[in-house]
Amino acid sequence: MITPVIMAGGNGSRLWPLSRSLYPKQFLRVTGEQSMLQQTVARVSDIEHTSPILICNEEHRFIAAEQMRLSNYEHGGIILEPVGRNTAPAIALAALQAINNAVEGEEPILLVLAADHRIENEEAFKDSVANALPFAESGKLVTFGIVPTAPETGYGYIKSGAQDGSAYYVSEFVEKPDLATAKEYLASESYYWNSGMFLFKASRYLEELELFSPEMLDVCRRAFAEPVRDLEFIRLDKAIFETCPDDSIDYAVMEKTTAAMVVPMDAGWSDVGSFAALWDVSEKDKNQNVINGDVITTGSTNNYIYSENKLVATVGVDNLVIVETKDAILVANKDKVQDVKNIVNELKKSGRNEFKLHREVYRPWGKYDSIDIGQRDQVKRITVKPGAKLSIQMHHHRAEHWIVVSGTAKVTNGDETILLTENESTYIPVGQVHALENPGVLPLELIEVQSGSYLGEDDIVRFEDRYGRV
Repeated sequence: MITPVIMAGGNGSRLWPLSRSLYPKQFLRVTGEQSMLQQTVARVSDIEHTSPILICNEEHRFIAAEQMRLSNYEHGGIILEPVGRNTAPAIALAALQAINNAVEGEEPILLVLAADHRIENEEAFKDSVANALPFAESGKLVTFGIVPTAPETGYGYIKSGAQDGSAYYVSEFVEKPDLATAKEYLASESYYWNSGMFLFKASRYLEELELFSPEMLDVCRRAFAEPVRDLEFIRLDKAIFETCPDDSIDYAVMEKTTAAMVVPMDAGWSDVGSFAALWDVSEKDKNQNVINGDVITTGSTNNYIYSENKLVATVGVDNLVIVETKDAILVANKDKVQDVKNIVNELKKSGRNEFKLHREVYRPWGKYDSIDIGQRDQVKRITVKPGAKLSIQMHHHRAEHWIVVSGTAKVTNGDETILLTENESTYIPVGQVHALENPGVLPLELIEVQSGSYLGEDDIVRFEDRYGRV
């Protein structure tokens, strides 16, 4: 039985300002109505499989869980990496979890997928998985090689060796080439793009990892020996996992094993690694513009234009990326979008929040939008999901006014508990223990006005939290 393993970690910076470190591209809806994570899970719906195992960062756990819930997708656990240690340890953790989940006598086969890839031809994807399955069942470690369509210099390549039916033995993995070498690879028809997708038995992966990187497997086993269940999340021993070697599955196993095979996949694959790649895979108008949101163009061609909040108008521009969000605007030449990461690095060095957060921030109970920020005041629009409750908390440096816009709020304010409805309000003094809950069946919308000497999100002392936050 196939167990999908969805790798949903990573803090990609190349799609900034759409992507932020606390809301990276795998959670964005940039290639359809669903997020890239949701599309990845949907992709295996017609393949017989057990519930997928997700692996993500601690900071992204509630986003991943909420997106699974919104799409009614079941999962076999969300493993939280205490720290990032690359793909080889992450897959080892998933293999251990899959073996734990398996019924007696069942041998789980892992289908390892990245949560931030786009695949246009899902039938071709399923055909490639079907072609790979007999090899995985026989103990091979199968990787999927993307049939190249251009001399791409941004991907690693896999050179195929001797053919065995619908698969090839792996001759070698090669790093990202220069353009001349990439052209040679394309002409030879024996090289494939390295997709980072795999199919193999969980037990066989662990056997090969023990052979080539025994220290890594030992750390993973010890960190996973007594996993802590926190809601739907699986927590590891952080102190142990921090000692784990940092290595990719390619370097740790696939380049060393004699059991590596590659199955070709020609399915319209893209890792959507830049706005230029996003332009490539998106629907275009008659002038080759990709347009999302409230956009008007005249005499403009070959652009990627995204408007989240405002009207964006262009006149006579060509080959640009224009992205407007509530708190940032990016204008870039489409041929230079790989350098967007330099902007993100500059934001980090300057201590600015725009590299990390959107103005609208999601929480397990709902979301908030920072509408206005002053020296000693801040205004937020807060949305609380039906039945959800914020932590019982207090603030040392700020007071808060809450005004209900719609829905019903159950407010704990010191020793008093009250119900507030539309156009009603309350005041929370500095140092007062308080809580907010939505007891209704509709979303609660309210305006929060903060005032005080310090308004940072770290000025929260939590006394009780149903989501396990401290």
